[in-house]
Amino acid sequence: MAGSGYRDYFKVLGVDRGADADAIKRAFRKLARQYHPDVNPGDKTAEAKFKEVSEAYEVLSDPEKRKRYEQFGQYWNQAGSGGAGMGDVDFGRYGNFDDFINDLLGRFGGQGGGGFGGAPGGFSGGGFPGGGFPGGFAGGGFPRGASRPPVNLDAEATVKVSFAEAFRGGERMLSVNDERVQVRIPAGVKNGSRLRLKGKGNLQPGTGRRGDLYLNLEVQAHPVWRFDGDQLRADLPVALDELALGGIVTVITPDGEAEVSIPAGTSPGRSLRLKGKGWPLKTGRGDLLFTLSLQWPSQWSETQRSLLERLREERGDDPRRDWIQTARL
Repeated sequence: MAGSGYRDYFKVLGVDRGADADAIKRAFRKLARQYHPDVNPGDKTAEAKFKEVSEAYEVLSDPEKRKRYEQFGQYWNQAGSGGAGMGDVDFGRYGNFDDFINDLLGRFGGQGGGGFGGAPGGFSGGGFPGGGFPGGFAGGGFPRGASRPPVNLDAEATVKVSFAEAFRGGERMLSVNDERVQVRIPAGVKNGSRLRLKGKGNLQPGTGRRGDLYLNLEVQAHPVWRFDGDQLRADLPVALDELALGGIVTVITPDGEAEVSIPAGTSPGRSLRLKGKGWPLKTGRGDLLFTLSLQWPSQWSETQRSLLERLREERGDDPRRDWIQTARL
């Protein structure tokens, strides 16, 4: 079709002349689906339109061809080597329409790739750099029989895991390209940890080659526990008498119940450590840190108020004495 006269490829795709590569790709996908021969069997007008939008995409998605097209207009094809054109395409070689679109976008310089279900994020994979199909599209691309640069078929997806699942590890069943895949999540993964599923990435149509799938793990926040480097930290509510008099208190750890000793006269904000009771590490377990937080009663009884009054009467020193001296200018 390149030799049949000048076409406004921007108008063919319905985009502005300043449209970027993503806008051009979206417009092509929409129109290609609309006019694809499988959707319009026997419709010669739709088939011609399909080839026209494919020709427009081949030119506008290639930076060099687009530059010549914008500079020389209808003579763009004579200004450099190669020309755009669909030629005769063997649609029967593709299992479905998505295979065709992914291959076409990839060979025109876009991103190919399959779908991912069961976890948010989806795939991001590589495509074919360069021109059209060997022997199928006219002009551009690699000569028949020439080798192509390596294709990046790897893909990525984000998987959310609960705090408990990240702590203990476990199995997760995911749907990858309509295939059920069991994934083992190791104990002790953190936010941003990456798992590799070999041979579960994007599929290159017509070759059977398949890349790897990389899962980026997103650990959900916990209402009590939080990370402090390789340690786990939590605020531990304590009463006034426990801080003043000390004692043994029962706490909950990720492994279950444990006991912590609070020294007499401990101030709020101090941290107590349980060694080896924290997050699983490659070298063992991290530590568990409790930051003591004074918990006041929601309502004071008469007896409690009386005891506090007695405490105020018995208190002999001014807690702000040193502070006042230091604060003076």
